[in-house]
Amino acid sequence: MPDLAMVRPKARPTSPHLQIWRWGPNMLVSILHRATGVAMGTVGLALFVWWLAALAGGQDSYAQFLSWFTGPFAVVGYVVGIGLSFALFQHIGNGVRHFFMDIGANFELNGNRRTAIATIVFAVCATAALWAWLLVGKQ
Repeated sequence: MPDLAMVRPKARPTSPHLQIWRWGPNMLVSILHRATGVAMGTVGLALFVWWLAALAGGQDSYAQFLSWFTGPFAVVGYVVGIGLSFALFQHIGNGVRHFFMDIGANFELNGNRRTAIATIVFAVCATAALWAWLLVGKQ
């Protein structure tokens, strides 16, 4: 009987590592889908809870909350608002893209790449349109 410690295991195939993958738009939107979900879940929830607490805290508390979006810190509010709206539109666009992939469509590389780029374009255009509408409505 051979000594089991001396028997060398057969070479097993290793899975591809990151060095052989080329970065592409489909990888970007996959990562963005996860990141936007986390961003909306954490930042959006924290902002919503802060808003509810400000409402419950009275007029002074709510005025302090609004100062982050209309007063001297408005830049911070705009960055958070634009970021969250981009996250929402990117998440929606990629969710629709994944819906079609789940029913068996769009697995060809070129079509998959085009729809990945389309989700990014959609998110940027929808975010710009939303904020243009919001800012024009203020005047």
